[in-house]
This record gives sequence, structure tokens and C-alpha cells, in this order.
Amino acid sequence: MSVNNNESIKREWTTALDSLPSVSDGRSKIPAFYFAHGSPMLLRELKAAKGPMDGIMKSHGPRSPLALFLSDFGPALLQKYNPKAIVIFSAHWETKEETLVTDYGDSNPLLFDYYGFEREAGISARTTRKEESRGRDGRGFMGPGLDHGVFVPFKLMFGDSVDVPVIQVSIDGSLAPEKNWALGKALNALRSEGILILSGGLTIHTFKDPTAWSESTANARVRGFSSAILDAVRSPSDALQASLYALTKHSAFREAHPREEHFIPIYVAAGAGEDGAAKIISSQHGAPTFAFGV
Repeated sequence: MSVNNNESIKREWTTALDSLPSVSDGRSKIPAFYFAHGSPMLLRELKAAKGPMDGIMKSHGPRSPLALFLSDFGPALLQKYNPKAIVIFSAHWETKEETLVTDYGDSNPLLFDYYGFEREAGISARTTRKEESRGRDGRGFMGPGLDHGVFVPFKLMFGDSVDVPVIQVSIDGSLAPEKNWALGKALNALRSEGILILSGGLTIHTFKDPTAWSESTANARVRGFSSAILDAVRSPSDALQASLYALTKHSAFREAHPREEHFIPIYVAAGAGEDGAAKIISSQHGAPTFAFGV
């Protein structure tokens, strides 16, 4: 990705973040956000990355536009909304038939639910005795703690700590857009109580074709899917839900998502903010961020 293109992307998100209404503007509700939570590569560069993995590193590494965006995104949220708490959904915690909520108090243990990456030296894992089902996230990790869909982006967004309670909620393991939309909608009222709702995933997440992660190497079908997502978010409010639901039937959806757990969090955020307009904050290929309920 060229320097000029990086600068253009940064201008886009800077303008979008600046234009978000703040609570000081007399706004009664905080928007809900779907954001790109990235991967452990955001925190530590893979020195041996070659071939297709080099493309993933450039789009998701510590010097990537996504890393730069997250470092701007977090401070902007705190400044504009001064939230009383953060409720966070991640692609890496799903449960069926019941929704689970973390209750760690001030301890906030971390679950290193991945392998093949070194752990960031600045993050210390804390443990509790509480066991939680993590659902089928493609790896089968079990245990307590905020998973890497939370602590990796939060490290960039907020540094080593954030001075508000952080509560993680599981997404619906059916991975049905309708059920996850309803899950988000059930939390809509929290936005009027000073609670920031974040829902993290990625709009392209496949290891069958590593070239799909980078706009410069993705095939035309995947690039078309990425564009279709942006078009759906630009839909009028009365057509937004149908437009977002239709994305899972896009001809390139399975190329981008062999399993849809990283895409589904978009429906949680959209449901939580269904009473307002949607706004593109960052349009990065495979890693965009949207505000709902603006």
C-alpha cells in the first residue's frame, strides 16, 4: 500500500472521528461500533513473514494502517463519550442457547487464545478460577479471560489500562444474523446510560487464501465483496438491515469467510444502533470500522 494511499485512509478516519457527535453536543445516546479487532500481529511483527503472510503483516502488523487507526480510535471514543463502562463483543467468544457475560471486577484476566505468535511483553496474563465455555471459534480454546479480540485492539486503543469497567458478552453461537441483531438490540438502552458498545471482528478472515487479506493481492471477487459491505452500510436507515443481511449471501462471502464468526459481530453493533443512521469511520479493506445509531 502506497504512502499516499495510507495518508488518504488516515484523512478519512480522522475526518469521520472528528465529525461524530459527542455527548457534550446534547446527544443522549452513544453510537454502537463494529470495529476491526485485528490479530496478535498488531502487537509484534513476524520477522519470518514471507509470501502471502507478508501481505497479511502489511495490512495487520504493528506498522499497518489498522494499527494506526486503533491508536486514534480509542482516545477519540474516550474524549467524545467519556463512557461509564465498555461492553465488548468479540468474534472469539460465542455461546449457544444462552448469552454469557464476564464478571471479573478489577482483575480482567487475559485469555491467550492463539498459538504461533509470541506474547506481547507489555501484557501480563492474569488468571482466575472461573471457567467459561468459549464455543467453537475454530481453535477450541477454553478458559477465563478477555480474549485477543479484546486485549489486542485495546492495547493499541487504550494502552496498558482503561479506567472504566470492561464487560465482555458472548455472541450468539448460531451465527445467525437475525439472532445477533436481536442480541445487540436488547442492549440498545445501555447507550442512553453512558455505556459504550463495541463489537469486534473482521470483514475478511480466511486462511485458505491469505492473499484475500490485502487489497493489493485479493482477487476481484473478494474486492467486490469488500465494496459491497461499504455499499450496504451506506444504505438508507430503512433499508440498512436488509442490505446487511444480504451480505452473507454474496457470491464471494465464503471466500472471505469459510466460517462467519468474524463477520457476525457487525449485526450485534447494527442491532444495538438500529434506531439511527450508520456511518463509515474507516473503509480499510477487510478491516473497516462502522458506527451505528449515529
